[in-house]
Amino acid sequence: MNNEPKTLQSAIQYFSDEQTCIDIIASLRWPDGKPTCPACGKQDHYYLATQKRWKCKECWKQFSVKVGTIFEDSPISLDKWLVALWMLVNCRNGISSYEIARAIGITQKSAWFVLHRLRYALKAGSINKIGGGSAPVEVDETYYGPNILKMHKDRRGRAKRGGKAIVMGLLERGGHVRAAIVPAATKEALHGNIKKHVTSGSTVYTDDWLSYYGIRPEYVHEVITHTTKYVNGQIHTNGIENFWSLLKRGLRGTYVNVEPFHLERYVDEQVFRYNNRKIGEHKITDSERFATALRHIGGKRLTFAELTGKVTPTCN
Repeated sequence: MNNEPKTLQSAIQYFSDEQTCIDIIASLRWPDGKPTCPACGKQDHYYLATQKRWKCKECWKQFSVKVGTIFEDSPISLDKWLVALWMLVNCRNGISSYEIARAIGITQKSAWFVLHRLRYALKAGSINKIGGGSAPVEVDETYYGPNILKMHKDRRGRAKRGGKAIVMGLLERGGHVRAAIVPAATKEALHGNIKKHVTSGSTVYTDDWLSYYGIRPEYVHEVITHTTKYVNGQIHTNGIENFWSLLKRGLRGTYVNVEPFHLERYVDEQVFRYNNRKIGEHKITDSERFATALRHIGGKRLTFAELTGKVTPTCN
């Protein structure tokens, strides 16, 4: 982006012009400068300046920069969308729908939907495995749910039956973290995720939870026993536990109460921010993090019916 904003205040001013928003999104979606018609896939078109959309010369259909993105069919203007995205990816502990609603002038319900669509866009998938070479991988799991001891006795029974959600994390030291909801902290579930994400032969550090045992000889497995110590030379899981503290600070401090059905998107949000803190010694700026997030908007769609579980999402 030319004259890219550095702060939230400058971002609000920068995105106040609709054509600027369109140009930014178009340049990231179509780096070659040739918008592609979503209907026929052709690049022969002309721009309708008054309507701020393109018209294809092959199928004669019109399309805007929103089509085929997380913004599709939204009546909310792009300047509000981009400010919401800026705030989401650059607020370390996340930002609530009430804050977004006040900041950009929409209802709390609309802000809640906007934030979930943006979180959905931030989800990153990769077929490349982590670890390998000299990069060890820390593996751990954490639990999220109501604190039974702090609940009224009338609610404890329901909370116990519902149980807590389990999130498994894998952190390559000096690299990225990956996290996902698992159905149970069993050997089958934990081993399956390790084999899915970690290169065979890598060194894997875990605590002494029994379900982690048995990954040898495919991996070099080192265990830290937290009942006696938290660090034994290079053997520890402090990195992934730091990620858990950041995640729970947002879940409990900013969002307060997250339904297990929606938890995965909140985890994806924190994974994105954590993985886009720095590259080597270079600390990623707010503007760079925002541009990275904006590149994720294409090819993803989340309707309100999908968000509320009435139908299954069509894109992953």
